[in-house]
Amino acid sequence: MSGPFPGGRRPVVQSKERKKSRENGGVVGVTERSDIREVAHWIRTSNYTAVLTGAGMSTESGIPDFRSAGGWWRQVDPRKVATVEALETDYPFFRDFYRARIEGLRACRPHRGHYLLAEWEAKGWVHAVATQNVDGFHLQAGSRTVYELHGSLHTFRCHDCGSPAEEPEFMEGRSCSRCGGRLRPNIVLFGELLPSDAWEGALAAIRWADLVLVIGTSLEVYPVSQLPSMAKGKLVFINLEPTAEDGMFDRVIRGKAGEVLAALDGELRAAEA
Repeated sequence: MSGPFPGGRRPVVQSKERKKSRENGGVVGVTERSDIREVAHWIRTSNYTAVLTGAGMSTESGIPDFRSAGGWWRQVDPRKVATVEALETDYPFFRDFYRARIEGLRACRPHRGHYLLAEWEAKGWVHAVATQNVDGFHLQAGSRTVYELHGSLHTFRCHDCGSPAEEPEFMEGRSCSRCGGRLRPNIVLFGELLPSDAWEGALAAIRWADLVLVIGTSLEVYPVSQLPSMAKGKLVFINLEPTAEDGMFDRVIRGKAGEVLAALDGELRAAEA
């Protein structure tokens, strides 16, 4: 779902080199209240804030991320399942894997961090969320302007003719009612193009933003990994683990997404009092 941009304009991309904001590379701990206060001040005074989330945003909901030591991809090679080739050459394997993912998702819910981003949007502190996640938690938590860059596990279609399908049809192993083809979730597989509306909306939001919060992503998957470098405003990285891209950010806060967002929310509410 997309939203309007101030003045109706979509600005031209501006990439710029960013130096590490502190001698320690800008990395701070969530217990360093001065840094939390500073980022909270940036959120409160920003005219337009965009958020980019990855798998680390959903781990506190019980969903393993993809590239941590306990993530999905440590157990299943993505090159063997999350691809068009797997869908077309070993459809039972593809279907069983995603059926298991969908069943596992049913036991999970958005966590406090998802709800805080939705609350911040309602207050005018956040204006758009772009996500690599396919769990739908941002929408479930109440965020309104959400760009699902990698699609969703909650909608389905026929891979062969493109006709929409329902979840029970996929979960029960049925074929497309129109052409007899293979059903699939509306997710982006490796090698496929991102949905144009979601990509263009996310790109415009990040280019426009005074502040971009990047939360819980390894920044390894192209082209989403390129989005932070296209921002002209301040960049904040909230992530549990270090990455090779930490140096491009104005602030890096090491911690779990929900915990850091809760700390920021505390500062935001204190400033309102």
